[in-house]
This record gives sequence, structure tokens and C-alpha cells, in this order.
Amino acid sequence: MKKFLLTIALIGTFISCKTNTEKNTDNSTSSETTENSAKEETTNYVPIDSDEALIAASLMAAPAESRDGCKVIGYNMAGEFVTLKEGDNEFIVLADDPKKSGFSAACYHKSLEPFMARGRELRAEGKTGPEIFDIREEEAKSGKLDMGMPGATLHIYYGESDRYDPETHEVEGAQYRYVVYLPFATAESTGLPEQPIGSNHPWIMNPGTHRAHIMISPLPNKKE
Repeated sequence: MKKFLLTIALIGTFISCKTNTEKNTDNSTSSETTENSAKEETTNYVPIDSDEALIAASLMAAPAESRDGCKVIGYNMAGEFVTLKEGDNEFIVLADDPKKSGFSAACYHKSLEPFMARGRELRAEGKTGPEIFDIREEEAKSGKLDMGMPGATLHIYYGESDRYDPETHEVEGAQYRYVVYLPFATAESTGLPEQPIGSNHPWIMNPGTHRAHIMISPLPNKKE
């Protein structure tokens, strides 16, 4: 009888130890999985502190398949307006200005360069936004200013942060906005509203002027 009771006790102790070991193993595995997931989700964002990083981040404004062939212009880290990268396709990228807070790079069809360059020239002369608008309006109407191909696009990549991921070149929290230029187009000629009527909905801005354009603001991506 004593041997029987001793055997039962030993079996109970063994089962208890095995159960506790399995629980500890499960908890350890769960903890390791959580830690690994946290490590995988952590992105190593760093400040943009070189011309190479500035170019890489600014090229994110261009369509992925066109980035290698884009010309990149803008202010370098020394504050000089230069050609940062030569290109041979239909796009020009205007790099983020490293002296300004946040991040904003633009990619536009090369036929828009006269319009864009004229704006930069007038800003360098100290003209205000309304003055630049009026001057280019008059020059576009007279035919002096080439407004590019109708339907030429501008891609904007912007955000409040100035940090980027060296591996993907994405800027922390940045998102996209697209502009389609249709000089002198109106709500009537396009069928678009003059104000956005809902999230992610296209609309026409500055209708009836040289700067008439369709605004498209995609909803920001939500990372899981």
C-alpha cells in the first residue's frame, strides 16, 4: 500500500513539473515572438545629412520605375542651387530644401520646367506669391510663358519629419499628393468640383487661370 501511494505521489510530481515546464516554454516562446516582431517593426530613421541621402529621399517623389532616369535639381547641403543628379527621362525632381523644416520634394514632367523655373526666378527677385501668380498669368495668356503639355503632372512627397530610412529611402510619415496641370480649365470643362467633396476625391484648383490643376490627395497608408 505504501509503495502504491509513493508511486502515485511521484507520478503527480512528474506531471506537475512537466506542466510547469510546458507553461514556461510557451511563455518564453510568446515573449520571444513579441520581441522579434517589435524588432522587425522598428525602422532605423536617421537625419538627412548628406547630398546622397537628400537625392535618395527626394527621388521618392518620382514613380518607382522612373527614379533611375530622373534629373534632380535643388539646394545641396551647402545651400547652393545645383544639379544634384543628371537624368535622361521625362521627369525632373526638385529636391527637398535641407534648410527648411520637414520634408517636401516634387517630381514634375519636364515640359513644366519653364513654368517652374519662372516661379523660382521671381521668388529669387523677392516677389510675393500673389505677385508671382499675376506675372505668370499675364505671361501665359500672352504666350510668353510656356505652360507645358496639357495634363502634365506634378508628384509631391511631403511630411513633417526630415528623417529617412537608409534602406528604403522613405521619409518618416511622408505621403503623396498629385497635381495634373490643365491651364485655363474650369469645373464645367472637366466635370470636377472646385472644392474637395470627400476624402481622396479629385477636384480642380485655380479654375479658369493659367495655374488650373486637378488636385489628388491619396489617403495616407496605415502601417499595421
